[in-house]
Amino acid sequence: MTQLRIPAVYMRGGTSKGVFFIEGDLPADPVQRDKILMRVIGSPDRYGKQIDGMGGATSSTSKVVILSKSTRPDCDVDYRFGQVAIDQPFVDWSGNCGNLSAAVGPFAISSGLVDAPKDGTAVVRIWQANIAKKIISHVPMRDGEVIEVGDFELDGVAFPAAEVKLEFLDPAADEEGGEGGAMFPSGRKVDTLEVPGVGKVEATLINAGNPTIFVEAASLGLKGTELQGDVNGNKELLARAEAIRSYGAFAMGLVKSPEEAAQRLHTPKLAFIAKPASYVASDGKKVDPESIDLAARIFSMGQLHHAMTGTGAVAIAAAAAVPGTLVHRLAPAGADGRVRFGHPSGSLAVGAEATEGAGQWVVKKVIMSRSARRLMEGHVRVPAVA
Repeated sequence: MTQLRIPAVYMRGGTSKGVFFIEGDLPADPVQRDKILMRVIGSPDRYGKQIDGMGGATSSTSKVVILSKSTRPDCDVDYRFGQVAIDQPFVDWSGNCGNLSAAVGPFAISSGLVDAPKDGTAVVRIWQANIAKKIISHVPMRDGEVIEVGDFELDGVAFPAAEVKLEFLDPAADEEGGEGGAMFPSGRKVDTLEVPGVGKVEATLINAGNPTIFVEAASLGLKGTELQGDVNGNKELLARAEAIRSYGAFAMGLVKSPEEAAQRLHTPKLAFIAKPASYVASDGKKVDPESIDLAARIFSMGQLHHAMTGTGAVAIAAAAAVPGTLVHRLAPAGADGRVRFGHPSGSLAVGAEATEGAGQWVVKKVIMSRSARRLMEGHVRVPAVA
């Protein structure tokens, strides 16, 4: 049988990779569409390797993106992100990927969805349809082409590239179509979760970037300086982390029961934090405590992330800006709204613009820099799926 031949671009965005599509090149029926996307990535794979697909068998490399011209007058493109489960047959559309958000602007320009200046900086207004949020991408241009090669270095990515600046606007606002409501769905900056088999766990439950649960590293029996090898082989520890995530998801109103969280693996994310401490990052580089304000780690699809998710960075910036959260307790944002945190691959600085009025804190914008690059463009080949 002849395979399907679908136009696609394979891109790196931040510390993630994914296959990018134009909406019109995929079936309109979401069930049929998701079957094709899973087959593109190579899921479900009972071996957990995604050998027969474009996925890389990690949460950072099992991703798809769909773009179209925006139906909104204040945006240029509509952007949907799908986290493809590796060994299970589903695509999770419940949240965003902050890392791949860096590749959306460049892809939109190179695909002709957005007009851009010949030289200078193109401003691409992105509607993140999963979570109903607006992102502004600042993409460098030269001679009518997106600049992808440069000297901007991002911990977690081996090679430098051109810098793409992102603004996540009103990341915690209650927008139409968004999930989770207010920045703090429980109305509290710190909640106490009663988790069977774990006990009482203090947590900050926040909607910013993606729904995120922050706990102190000690609540998991950790120091906050761990790397993937220290965590991902420990089944008991991963089970405790998933239990906390499940009960946090229920407390945030994202699922009807903790058990239902098993079908919603992409969000909310669980992150653990600690005071700055010296450690050696995954590339062998020493991270000094004086260079960071906070140590932070995040789980993604049941495993410790190799760096930090982009939306995790957004949540850190938002939480650091609001007094009373666990993050603010350890690392209140500086006068400029910035916070520096260490992650398994190194460190990252993010900034938030936050204001207080009538006793309520509002985060208007979170700013960070990433990079993006086209790795391959052409077509993906997929056997026809029933």
